[in-house]
Amino acid sequence: MVQRSAAEIRDSMEANRESLALSVDRLRGEVERATDWRAHLERHRPQLVAGAAVVGFVVAVRMMRRRRRRANG
Repeated sequence: MVQRSAAEIRDSMEANRESLALSVDRLRGEVERATDWRAHLERHRPQLVAGAAVVGFVVAVRMMRRRRRRANG
C-alpha cells in the first residue's frame, strides 16, 4: 500500500471538493431545465393547441347531439 503525505491527501480532498461542487452545479441546472413547466409548455405548444382543438370539437359534437335528442324527444 502506497503511503500518501498529508499534503497529497489535502490536495486530493480539495480536488474532490471542487469536482463535487461542479457536479452539484450541473445537476442543479438539469433539475431546473427538467422542472421548467413554462419551457415544456412552449416547446409543446403545437401539440397542445391541436389537442385543445380536438377536445373542443368533440365537446361541441356531443352538445349538438344532446340538443337534437331533446328537440326530437
